[in-house]
This record gives sequence, C-alpha cells and structure tokens, in this order.
Amino acid sequence: MKFLEAIANVFRVPDLRKRVLFTLGLLAVYRLGAFIPTPGVDTNRLNQFFQANSGSLFGFIDLFSGGTFRRFTIFALGIMPYITASIILQLLTVVVPTLEKLQKEGELGRRKITQWTRYLTVILAGMQSFGIATLLQNAQQGFVTTPGFGFIILTMVSLTTGTAFIMWLGEQITERGIGNGMSLIIFTGIVVGLPRAIEEIIQKLQNGDWGVAHIIIILSMMIAVVGFIVLVERGERRIPVQYAKRVIGRRMMGGQSTHLPLKVNAGGVIPVIFASSLLAFPQTFLNIDFVKNSAFLSSLLGALGSRQPLYYLMYVVLIIFFCFFYVSIIFNPNEAADNMRKYGGFIPGIRPGKNTAEYMNKILTKITVVGGLYLSILSLIPQIMIGGIALQRLPLVGNFIDAHFPRWLLDGLGVNFYFGGTSLLIVVGVAMDTVNQIEAQLIMRHYEGFTPRAGRIRGRRSSF
Repeated sequence: MKFLEAIANVFRVPDLRKRVLFTLGLLAVYRLGAFIPTPGVDTNRLNQFFQANSGSLFGFIDLFSGGTFRRFTIFALGIMPYITASIILQLLTVVVPTLEKLQKEGELGRRKITQWTRYLTVILAGMQSFGIATLLQNAQQGFVTTPGFGFIILTMVSLTTGTAFIMWLGEQITERGIGNGMSLIIFTGIVVGLPRAIEEIIQKLQNGDWGVAHIIIILSMMIAVVGFIVLVERGERRIPVQYAKRVIGRRMMGGQSTHLPLKVNAGGVIPVIFASSLLAFPQTFLNIDFVKNSAFLSSLLGALGSRQPLYYLMYVVLIIFFCFFYVSIIFNPNEAADNMRKYGGFIPGIRPGKNTAEYMNKILTKITVVGGLYLSILSLIPQIMIGGIALQRLPLVGNFIDAHFPRWLLDGLGVNFYFGGTSLLIVVGVAMDTVNQIEAQLIMRHYEGFTPRAGRIRGRRSSF
C-alpha cells in the first residue's frame, strides 16, 4: 500500500508528473523509431542470421540496441557510438591538457566536452554505418536487395541520423526528465526484449530441449543474481568524520559527527558498458581485406573474439580499469581532504591533509577492487552460459582440456543473453537509480518515499 501511495504521490506533484510523463513520452518515441526499417535490406534473412548467432557478438550488439540491429532499423547502431565517443574523450582528458583544463572549468567546460562528444559520435556512427553497409553488401547470404553505391550512402545517412536522434533523446531525458537518459535508453532496449526471451524459453520447453529443472535452475540463478546486485549496489564504506567546534560571530558552529560514504560500486554499469564497447569495436576490422590478408592481424583480432580466453581476460582487465578510471573522475581524495580541513573536519585518528588523503585513497582502492571483481563475475556469468569459454584452443594444454573438462563450460548452455548477469545488472542498476531520483524529489516536496527508510519530511500532508 505504501508503494502504491508513493506512485500516486508522483502524479500529485505537477513538476514531477511532467518530468515522468516527458520521460515516458520520449522513450515511446525511441521505441516507435525502432520499427522504421532501413531501405534495401532483406530483414527476414538478417533475422534468421541473428537467430543462428544469438550467442555471439552480434547477439550482444542486438541486446543493447533493443532488437533494432537484427531488424536493421534506422536505430540499428543504437547508443553504442555515443558510448565509444564518451570513452575516447574521457581517456583523452587524462593525457590532453586542454581537455583536462576544460573538465575543471565547471559547467562551461562540461558543455564544451559534450559538444565535442556529439561531433565524435556522428563521425564514429558514419564510420560504423559504412562498415556495416559494406559488410552486408559483400555477404554471401544476400542481405541487400539493391546493392550499389546508393545503398551504402543511404545506409550511412539513415544510421548516422538515427544515432544522432537517439543521442538527442537521451540528452533531453537527462535535462528535462527523470534519470540518466542514455542509461534509460539502454534499459528500455533490454526490457523490451524480455518477452521474446520468454517466448524462446517456452519454445525450448515445448520442443523438449529444456526440462522443468533447467528452467528452475535458471530462474533461481536470476533471483540470486538480482539479490546480489541489490546488496552490493546499496553497499558503501562509511568513513567517520568529526567536525571541530568553531565560533563564528556569536554562534557556536560545528562539533558534529558524520560520515563520508564511499560506494562499493561507484561506477555502476558504466565500466561494463565501456569494456564491452571497446572489445566489440575491434571485431569490425575483421572484414577489411587488409586485415584478412594479414595472418598476424587476423589471428590477433580473432583471439579477441567472443568465447576466446584472451577475450575474457581483457574483459576483466578493462572492467577493473574503468572502475578505477571512473572513480578517479568522480572522487578526488586530495580535494576531499582539503575541503574537509577547510571546514574544520577530520577523521578520528588520522592527521588532516596528506595523511587523510592517503587514508581515503587506500580505502577507495580496496573497495574499487571489490567492485571491479563484482562486475567481472556478473559479466562473465552470461558469457559462459551462452557460449562457454574455448579453453581447448589454448596451446600445449588444449587437447587435455578438451578431453577432460565439462562440455557446458567449453561450449556453453545456449542460455539467452537477456537472463545474464550483465543485462540484469543494467536493468536493476538503472531501475534503482531512477527510483532513487524520484524518491528524492518526493521527499524534497514533503512526501513519503518508496522505501520505509526513506522517511518523510514533516510539514505537509499527502493530498491533492
């Protein structure tokens, strides 16, 4: 009852109601555009190809695009070019002094970096759409009905425009709606695919491919993963902070005890998305003639393909790297220590200044490692459940592994990607962040939140 009352309160606040309806409206526009096909492609043959390769890289890309890639609509590229552009610019802020200076200039610098991100997104979308159009045209399956230069130009214009429009939708949701627009678009793309995943499970049950015990195990793992995600996402390390008493004018200020919360997974789903995007990007070069003719490049990029041991290793390394990278952007121990000292705060038992910064950095390093391993485990679960890990291709020990290791580990279980740890992490993480933002808006306006611990600011009754 309290949850339903909180939902009703959302629509009692005019500004909050407008934001929620605006967000839902733009997400509906996004889903409407997901059914507008790109001309010149046989979508039936393309859909059959994706069904045969649902556990590969193509299935992963199709997941984040909300099924638009297999239908080859104008939104086929989804939000991936924007994510890649954001990764490139955030990495460049570390090595390019101009970008680093802009990042420290506040709102003005942030707007400039956002503008450059848009330009880079359009460039990357144009490059990826050209590669996809060329790949489809040269494919032996006959995906293209009217091949030629005109098809390539039309595909580039359609896909690049679609990506730019999705980027605009995400920015509008972030600015005028509720939640992070880009995350909500990815969230929507995953959620709309769940009915199709359930339908595939029912078909496997009817065909006898899976039994009831198989379904119970998968559902139990899903529930356990969701509970684990909620537990870790709400976990934080609280550093006690004491503020000394100060006399300002005729008033005594300070003298209170508080804490500095450090989340275990401060990066959320961003490290997973960044790592997945970077590993998916090199696979597009495998279809270039120069790479095909080079034995070294083709073998190197082939080793980075899905199911390969090197792919899993790089996946874990990149997730942990982006965890540290993102945390270093959003939290600076030196600045936090200086601000704490400026306002008369200190950590009990730790000297202010440099020692405080080192102490916070030490704690932050430990919990970031834990957060990175947590994200890695959740990300590896679906990959192994889908296609396994090709350990039999390792040199020297490959034959032994192929003869003695279980086949489900090497070949996978063929489980749909929608029920994996990565998709559940994104869905649960984005849902929790959005609910927290709505709850904060309710509490600020003297309404009760969704959870019992949210409380309520007294002073006004919940009425129309």
